[in-house]
Amino acid sequence: MGNGGQGSNEPLSTVKKKKKKKRTKVKSEIPQKGQTTDDNIDLLLENLDQSNGLTVQNDCGGCDRKPVLHVEHRNLNPETELKKYFGSRAVLGDQRPRQRNRQFHRNTWMTSPKESWPRFSRPGISMTLLESKDGVQYFTFEHSRDYQQVQFKFLDAVESMDPNNIVALLQLNPYHIDSLLQLSDVCRIQEDQEMARDLIERALYSFECAFHPLFSLTSGTCRLDYLRPENRAFYLALFKHMMFLEKRGCPRTALEYCKLILSLDPDSDPLCMLLVIDFLMLRSREYDALLQLYEDWEEHRNLSQLPNFAFSTALCYFHLSQEEEIKPEERDQARHKADQMLEDALIMFPAVLMPLLDLCTVQPDATVTSHAFFGPSSQIGQLPALAELTALYVGRMHNLWREAAVMLWLEESVKEVLCRIDAKDPLVEDCQNKRKQRYQSAPRNIHRHVLLSEVKEAMSSLPLEVTTQAMMGFDPLPPVESVISYTRPARQRVGATNESTLSLFFRSLLPNFNLQGGPRQEEGGDMEVARAGQELNQEVNRLMVAMRDMLANIRFQEPPREDHPFRDEEEWD
Repeated sequence: MGNGGQGSNEPLSTVKKKKKKKRTKVKSEIPQKGQTTDDNIDLLLENLDQSNGLTVQNDCGGCDRKPVLHVEHRNLNPETELKKYFGSRAVLGDQRPRQRNRQFHRNTWMTSPKESWPRFSRPGISMTLLESKDGVQYFTFEHSRDYQQVQFKFLDAVESMDPNNIVALLQLNPYHIDSLLQLSDVCRIQEDQEMARDLIERALYSFECAFHPLFSLTSGTCRLDYLRPENRAFYLALFKHMMFLEKRGCPRTALEYCKLILSLDPDSDPLCMLLVIDFLMLRSREYDALLQLYEDWEEHRNLSQLPNFAFSTALCYFHLSQEEEIKPEERDQARHKADQMLEDALIMFPAVLMPLLDLCTVQPDATVTSHAFFGPSSQIGQLPALAELTALYVGRMHNLWREAAVMLWLEESVKEVLCRIDAKDPLVEDCQNKRKQRYQSAPRNIHRHVLLSEVKEAMSSLPLEVTTQAMMGFDPLPPVESVISYTRPARQRVGATNESTLSLFFRSLLPNFNLQGGPRQEEGGDMEVARAGQELNQEVNRLMVAMRDMLANIRFQEPPREDHPFRDEEEWD
């Protein structure tokens, strides 16, 4: 937002004091002459850890980044967050006695194996260290020959358009990653959140058991290239797990996974985690972390040009101004920052206001609706990429703006913006020119983020070149230039006389769709489309019935158990 964005990079003085104090502490903890090393071994280890953190920050392209994107193992476990809310006894319940009867499992950080899972055997996934450069390690997952054969069968099952084939494959290979991801999507469509979440956790467990000994979730120096298909499933499993955690009421744990995904490729950001990290930081009340991230990344990533950061940073300053723990002058400083940044955000992104008020069920004042700046013209004249970003922010964040104090603050800011517009503030024209020059088209990772987030307001803003593509849950919008390590062998397609329900469903949506691959004859395009529209509801019903029957018949073979404990984690959907 021009000068306004740069002027808002200064955090509260309390944050600055913390940073300064931390630096002097590191300096003072270096052993002096005459001190024994044994007496200061803990300080030396802490010094070493902090110096490694500084190396990580330089490699990532910014300074002081470790406090923001640093991942801790304990925060990857949702029980850590739930214990803060409800206490250990309420969260753990009777889990401790039951653990004596559990079979042996490898210790993992991301998920804990459940007794209901099939017995684990390595599915054929491994991790290899490709290279180490400038303190950063580049890894990749690899598939064994047996796993490649299972992957080929999975692709055949997907092409058959019959979910039962995926279920049958998963019964024989219960830890095949792409099958778990695809079936999880089916369960989520059926609103079986418990099964959908369980399948994602099983995929993460399989991945973690394949980690390289040098691969670390918390170092911030381990990279995975999204261009390699074997690595994409790990990204997607982490993202889906993060979304389940947020819906379960664990935003702090979801934030930790968000930082983990971002640390795997902070430069490319293939899932565009910068569009959701501000939301999770606000939900978990990590205000200082959000301001620090904005300060560190604004210079080289232009975060102020994203609607979510322009508004969320202002909202963050407002919440800080409401805290009674800080000094009055610091509260006034934070409120001044909040007012300035919100006004600049409204001037830069005027199309956010009306949809936000609509989702918050707030009727705007007549002076606002009748003004040309916030009126319908601001919505109609939006460029496609900006419309997509705006819809994503409003659809995801509107609940955080519902508070009465926040809404009153927004009302005051809107009135001030109208005064600045009428006074011909030069920032208005400057922002208008920026909107015309930028946001012509969104990059592929933003489209991929919208598809994975499933924010309905943003889904309707996706361009036709995205919505008309065939979308697969196990690999949505793959990169144009992929690094292929093995290819699927060519095979002859066998014509099928009986089409599955899913095939009929796609046929009703796309009149030219043909499972056998041969061209369909055009029988009057308009009549075909009309007939497809008439049959759509019937085919949707048939699809849902088939999926319901499929899920009801899922049976996994497992060793008999004497006890049948009740499930105890399903109440956090």
